[in-house]
Amino acid sequence: MDLQGKTGIVTGGASGIGAAIAAELAANGVSVVVGDLDESGAHATASSIRDAGGAAVALRADASDGADIEALITLAGREFTPVDIYVANAGIIGKPGLGTESDWDVILDVNLRAHIRASRLLVPHWTSRGSGYFVSVASAAGLLTQLGAAGYAVSKHAAVGFAEWLAITYGDDGIGVSCVCPLGVETPLLQAVRSTEDPDARLGASSIEQSAGVISAADVAAVTVDAIRADRFLVLPHAELLEMYRHKGGDYDRWIAGMRRYQRTLRAL
Repeated sequence: MDLQGKTGIVTGGASGIGAAIAAELAANGVSVVVGDLDESGAHATASSIRDAGGAAVALRADASDGADIEALITLAGREFTPVDIYVANAGIIGKPGLGTESDWDVILDVNLRAHIRASRLLVPHWTSRGSGYFVSVASAAGLLTQLGAAGYAVSKHAAVGFAEWLAITYGDDGIGVSCVCPLGVETPLLQAVRSTEDPDARLGASSIEQSAGVISAADVAAVTVDAIRADRFLVLPHAELLEMYRHKGGDYDRWIAGMRRYQRTLRAL
């Protein structure tokens, strides 16, 4: 995809990976609509982009709410051009452990159904014109797992599965899909998990930080935008994740046994 002159939406764009992807897209000629529940943060991201010479506007939006997604799409068309790129970045870690029924509703809404709702609104327009690009910011947890947090592990697996389905179903209609699966990234989300008192959540933070090096949000943004340009599905900002994923698929029982040992080691720290 030639990014120059395109219009993109980035959810969860007030900070972290979302803010970095918004800035990277803008630096490559994309006009960006930044959405986030953190209204001041979203406007700060857009302002920073404009200060750097890019084009951006912001809107307070809940990425899991269909009306708010539609408002982002409408704003993009009014301020720039119809949406070419949608980055479903907004996500939450959710409650640790097994969670309650309401905990599951919340995390599935944000980490999965938000992607489905955006696709329902965008895909018909993209197929009619023969182009469009959907970016699912998932997680290494969607390929491996997340110790201490069932909701996060399962919802991210589901996000990967949905992105795969989109790529298969609509690739021949000119719609590109990238699925971004980082390990540890220095973001407010990771900082929040680090500081919690819950032992399951702390276990999750330890597993993230010890599995590979913690990289910057800007590192994730750079490889994500490269993937959009190249129309590459699987985006692995941590190179070592590919070998981990291969080990899992090569011998599932051995991988599960290894993860149990790893969990015991972390709990003993």
